[in-house]
Amino acid sequence: MNYTVINRDVHVGDIRLVAVASASLFLIGDADVINLSSAFDTPPESLIIGPFVPLVPARGEAS
Repeated sequence: MNYTVINRDVHVGDIRLVAVASASLFLIGDADVINLSSAFDTPPESLIIGPFVPLVPARGEAS
């Protein structure tokens, strides 16, 4: 199998981003090097680790 790649100019019109996830990369075209970093801006006391407690009883269970 012969495979030929021809890189040409990329012409991009308008871009509309509706949302960005907490771990995302938006890239158009080629990149030789990508450096990623992250920041955690939530105070430690608001972090909840452990099983989640349901707010309402499940169906068939007494409250």
